[in-house]
Amino acid sequence: MTEPGAYGGPTALRIMLGVYLRRMREAAGVTRTDAGWAIRGSESKISRLELGRVGFKVRDVDDLLTLYKLDDPDERERLLTLAQEANNPGWWQRYDDLTPQWFHSYLGLEMAADLIRTFELQFVPGLLQTPDYARAVIQMARKDMPLPKAEVDRLVSLRMSRQDVLTRQRPARLWAVMDEAVLRRPIGSPEILRTQLEYLLEASRRHNVTLQIIPFEMGGYTSTGGAFTLLRYNDADLPDIVYIEHLSSAVYLDKRDELDTYVVTMDAVSITAAQPRETEGLLRRAIERLDEL
Repeated sequence: MTEPGAYGGPTALRIMLGVYLRRMREAAGVTRTDAGWAIRGSESKISRLELGRVGFKVRDVDDLLTLYKLDDPDERERLLTLAQEANNPGWWQRYDDLTPQWFHSYLGLEMAADLIRTFELQFVPGLLQTPDYARAVIQMARKDMPLPKAEVDRLVSLRMSRQDVLTRQRPARLWAVMDEAVLRRPIGSPEILRTQLEYLLEASRRHNVTLQIIPFEMGGYTSTGGAFTLLRYNDADLPDIVYIEHLSSAVYLDKRDELDTYVVTMDAVSITAAQPRETEGLLRRAIERLDEL
């Protein structure tokens, strides 16, 4: 199992296997319709399999490899093993009862990422949140239908577990750009925000974390339509992905032209933001303003 798969669990493995299957189908000159027929499915099922959006039945993969005339027994065994491993549950699946289905894929993709670039307008990015700040964000999102304390505790635990991606043996790199409004909005309470800002000071000194802030005095800047995250991978079989979360769903973009648009936008907001060396000063001034309240 490759390292991205080991970190990202079944999500990354499904995407890798889907890439292999698409390449073999195209090399064999087989249409998605014919491939779907071979596994008693449809063209759309093949599309979902090749995108890694659904789990694999080992029998289906075996039938597809036969259709694509894969004769190498070692390669065949490797891909069938990959299909089995891609169906193993990820650590985050113990939170399935609390998190929406559309978020599960993101958790695996985030854990497999080598570079995470994120832009935020309202909140501190989840990978940099303190437990109290995370709790306040979760409770605010469920204000109309408050969750029991035990469920909130589990959601906070999930968010803290996600942060392991930054401290594991080979940590991912995080490059976060935030609007200064994030530093001013007292999520939970001024005390909770102060502790959060102090934590950002500490986190910004890590070798694998780059934190930039867009000061108010910069005025307007490139319109993004809201927060988004760009996930990048060193493994050539894992395509870069843009993740955009909505109120009740999420969008995953991996087409080259879509990715390029968001890469250009991310570069633009990074250029607009204050330089990373200025981040500490901006955070300290935000803390001083809180102390004056």
